[in-house]
Amino acid sequence: MKISIIGAATTKFGELWNSSPRELAKEAFSSAITQANVDAKKIEALYVGNMLGGLLGHQENIGSFYAEELGLAPVPAFRLEAACASGGVALHNAINSIKAGLYKTVAVLGIEKMTDAGGDLVASALMAAGSDEERGSGITFPGLYALMAQAYMAQYKISEQDLAEVAVKNHYHGSFNHKAQFRFPVTVSDVMKSSRIADPLKLLDCSPVTDGGACLIITSDGALMSKKGVSIVASEVGTDTLALHKRSSFTSLRAAKEAAKRAYAKAGVSAEDIDVAEVHDCFSIAELIALEDLGFSEVGKAAGDVKKGKFTRGKGRTIVNPSGGLKACGHPVGATGIKQAIEIYEQLMGTARDKQSVKNAKIGLAHNVGGSGAIATVHIFRRI
Repeated sequence: MKISIIGAATTKFGELWNSSPRELAKEAFSSAITQANVDAKKIEALYVGNMLGGLLGHQENIGSFYAEELGLAPVPAFRLEAACASGGVALHNAINSIKAGLYKTVAVLGIEKMTDAGGDLVASALMAAGSDEERGSGITFPGLYALMAQAYMAQYKISEQDLAEVAVKNHYHGSFNHKAQFRFPVTVSDVMKSSRIADPLKLLDCSPVTDGGACLIITSDGALMSKKGVSIVASEVGTDTLALHKRSSFTSLRAAKEAAKRAYAKAGVSAEDIDVAEVHDCFSIAELIALEDLGFSEVGKAAGDVKKGKFTRGKGRTIVNPSGGLKACGHPVGATGIKQAIEIYEQLMGTARDKQSVKNAKIGLAHNVGGSGAIATVHIFRRI
C-alpha cells in the first residue's frame, strides 16, 4: 500500500508569547490542508503528538480538544505521548491505521507550548519521561546526556571542541531556515565560552525550550495524490529501559538501532542510500550517537566526520539536519517528530527554499527519540 504526504506545514518555532496552542494548531493545520488541496471533510481521523499538554496546559483530553478546535469533530481523534518522540509515534500510528484499512486520509498534528511555564517547571515536566530512580536523584535530561557524553568522550577519545562541531553545523544550517528559533551561526569558540550546564555540555550544546506546531496530511487515496510526491516507505519504533543505568551501553541507543534496522529492511535501502536526514540532536552528543546508530558513521568516528563536513550542506553527500535540527530550529517536544518529517518532505520535493540542501534528493530519513533513548522512531521517505 502506498501512503503519501499531500500536505505539510509548520509554524515558526521559538518563544511565541503571543500565540496560544489553539492558534499554533490552527495555523499548521490550515496551511497543511490548503497545500493538500482537499476539503477538511476528507480528513477521517486526527492523530496528535503532544507530551506536556497535561503537565503545563492542564488539558489531558488532547485528541478531542484539537478535533474541536480544528473543526474536525466528530472524527476519531487520538493523543499520542512518547516523551520527545510523541510526534514520531503519532505519525507511526497514523500510518498503521491507514494500513489497517480504517481510514484513507488522516491529519497528524504535533503541538507543544512550553515557554509560558517557568524553567524549573519545564525541566520537572520533561523529567516525567525519566525513571523513578532518576527523578528521585534529582537529575535532569541535560545531566543524563552529560553522562552519555562523558562515557563517549572517554571511550572514543574526543574533546569538548569536537563535540561543539555538532552545534556549529546545525546553527549554520539553521541560519537558512526562516522558521528556526535561532537563525545565526556559531563558532567552536562560541560554544566553548557558553555557560556550562552539565559537564561537559554547555548552553550551546543544548536544544532550547520552544513553542511550535506542525501538521501532515497523509493518504492512501490515489485520487488525492499528485504525480510528483513523497511516499512514506517505512515507519518503525524501538524501545529500551527508561533508566539509563540499566542499559548495556551509554554510547548507543538500542531503541534507535533496532528501529533503523527494521526501517532499512522494510524500505529496501541502506544508510548509504539516504540523501538527507533529520536526527534527534536534543544535545550535541545525541547527534553523534545517532549518526553511528543509523549507520552514517562508523562507531567512534562520528565526531571526526562532522568536523570534516561529511554531513554539512555544500560539502557532504548525506546532509544531516538541514533545518538546523532541534538545536537551532527548536524543540517543541510534541511537534519535533512531525517537523522532522516535514523537513524531509520539503527536501525531497525541492520546496525547502533557502534551506534546500540536496538537489534531486530521492530518499530521506527522520529519527525521533524520547527521553534518554527509551523510545525511538525511524521513518524513511521516498520521492515518487
